Amino acid sequence: MLEIEVKSPCADLRAVENILMEMGAKLDGRRRQIDIYLSHPLREFACTDEALRVRKETEAASLTYKGPKIDEDTKSREELKVRVSDADALMAIFDRLGFKESGRVEKSRTICSVSGISVCLDSVSGLGDFVELEFEGGDLDAGKKAMLSMMQELGLKENERRSYLELLLDRKK
Repeated sequence: MLEIEVKSPCADLRAVENILMEMGAKLDGRRRQIDIYLSHPLREFACTDEALRVRKETEAASLTYKGPKIDEDTKSREELKVRVSDADALMAIFDRLGFKESGRVEKSRTICSVSGISVCLDSVSGLGDFVELEFEGGDLDAGKKAMLSMMQELGLKENERRSYLELLLDRKK
């Protein structure tokens, strides 16, 4: 499964949410997320452009592997995700295997869906506000076309290819 993603800084999340509601978007929920990124004991994910993440939410948790980006215009990459029932036990297992926490991203997220695209309105601690557009499927070209069209409809100009973790790490330098 490919995750085709575009992220843009946003000065006014409420305005974007209003546009989405006018477009007939379905509100899928508001939640607080804590993303814990792990480093591999024998491989440098920053060099291979991969990521391993445990996401904690109030009611759920998941483990996600993200492969290297495969496109220069978007953040398209292979994504494999599984739900987990006990994120703390999973973190303890990774610790025993030599994986260590390499970074943490905390955000408030509002999720909407419209025209087959998931739209996330994010307030990221230490970074500010962003809009993420996500399309999952196997057709990279169709996904890119849909994403870039949606960006235009929402008045989003900038395409940020770095992850929130990369942005936070760059800010600390």
